[in-house]
Amino acid sequence: MTKTKPLFSVITVTFNNIEGLTRTGDSIALQSSTDLEWIIIDGDSTDGTKEYLKSAPAQWISENDNGIYDAMNKGIDRSQGEYIIFMNAGDVFSDADILGTLQKAITAENPDFIYTDALETGGFYKKARSHEQSDWGMFTHHQAMVYKRDLIGALRYDQSKKIAADYDFTMRFLKNARNIHYIPCAMCIFEEGGISQQKKRQGRVEQFHARRAFKIPAWKNVMIYGVQTCSATLRDNFPTLYKKLRQMP
Repeated sequence: MTKTKPLFSVITVTFNNIEGLTRTGDSIALQSSTDLEWIIIDGDSTDGTKEYLKSAPAQWISENDNGIYDAMNKGIDRSQGEYIIFMNAGDVFSDADILGTLQKAITAENPDFIYTDALETGGFYKKARSHEQSDWGMFTHHQAMVYKRDLIGALRYDQSKKIAADYDFTMRFLKNARNIHYIPCAMCIFEEGGISQQKKRQGRVEQFHARRAFKIPAWKNVMIYGVQTCSATLRDNFPTLYKKLRQMP
């Protein structure tokens, strides 16, 4: 039987970031595994992105949207792959064989969800926490998560959340995931400086409300919010110490 679906749908959301989009595209082109489709959702950019899209090896649309999570939902709607990866403009895969590594894990494990460690621009290696600690926030970068498309089903990002909809989406997805697989390597190089880092407090507040909706006990929810606030303060004011503590086993 001829296979009709690609293994991966790589969804890239972008707006007026032609340099970042080019880096992401170059990273995808370097992958040793080509069993993928690239879907670009552009928010009607005016910086040359549309000219790039015309020759990009991708499915794409360029139109006004209601923000990053509306764009991600559009990407899901268009995806045909068995697994979905969100790799926004400026984010890149850590090396040319990472999709091949994921492919081997999929063949062996048939997972519902895969997650890995991540690299950040500047060389900081961010080790993932266990998914069993998801109450405490995103346990790795969103770009280091792989979702089985069939299990996503009708699930979409909650656009009422402007910063933490990825956390809410992942928590809801994991409720139905049974086979969760962690790979101890960095899948992506995350481009720092995005909206989630610019508006950290809003993200913490949105996560607080998401946890409340997931029936996390109130005392634990308040405690997590406090720890997140302390962690953010430490990272902002003592980044070297933060990174050393973050890399401890």
